[in-house]
Amino acid sequence: MIYLKIDKNKGYYRLKGTSEEWTELDQINKDDLLKLLEKATTEEFSMDEYKDELLQNPAHNIIYKNIYGKFTELLSNKTRFQDSVNLMYKSAIDKYKIELMEEQEE
Repeated sequence: MIYLKIDKNKGYYRLKGTSEEWTELDQINKDDLLKLLEKATTEEFSMDEYKDELLQNPAHNIIYKNIYGKFTELLSNKTRFQDSVNLMYKSAIDKYKIELMEEQEE
């Protein structure tokens, strides 16, 4: 689902993939960024490719360029990040699985 787009020389974002309600990028705040980050890590997330010549609004250009860069990096490392988190908690998960299995046997 696309969450960031470029249209009519401006950047836009949306927080609900099913919504047709787009908000101009210069209106984005910290909470909106966190919601987009959550979408990027838990859902199918896509964005229009950043192209300088398509964003005539200087504020939109700067914001889109930075967000696009960070989210592209996040999405390219998403699998590695998830594997790292799973590995970090693997010992705890295994420990509790064994304890649960032992309790069920009793």
